[in-house]
Amino acid sequence: MKFNALDMQGAFMIETERLEDERGFFARTYCRREFIRFGLNPDIAQCNISYNVSRGTLRGMHYQYPRGEAKLVRCSKGAIHDVIIDLRPDSPTFKKHFGVRLSERNRKMLFVPEGFAHGFLTLEDDSEIFYQMSEFYIADKAHGVRWNDPAFAIEWPESIRVISDRDNSYPDFPS
Repeated sequence: MKFNALDMQGAFMIETERLEDERGFFARTYCRREFIRFGLNPDIAQCNISYNVSRGTLRGMHYQYPRGEAKLVRCSKGAIHDVIIDLRPDSPTFKKHFGVRLSERNRKMLFVPEGFAHGFLTLEDDSEIFYQMSEFYIADKAHGVRWNDPAFAIEWPESIRVISDRDNSYPDFPS
């Protein structure tokens, strides 16, 4: 696996290294030893799939507090524009965001450290996202920031066509 550090401390783009032959290829998508070597949280408490019927579906921007969760996110079918926001007040990249295209074709993964909000916009119909999470989901610790909050100025690559009432009604982030 190739670990590429982002400008946001603790966040990484991860690419698979393929071993190819006449059958196709084999690639590792997770290795506890490599995560530890890069200082990343290697714990996996649960894995989730998010299936989205329509292009233009937005999910996010979610985080868990006070028990933050690291995520390893991969698009296994279709394509998404994946976005993270640094919500750590003592971080040099506080309130900054990063967005990247994840797809079944590029097979890239995004490592999201604790203290970040995460969300995505589907770029194709029938998109499926696979998450590995370092913490269990705790409903009363689940929070979010609004996808179009001016505090973050996220530029989404397409129009939002489908969004939950909850995701659309988060309040403005405190200044």
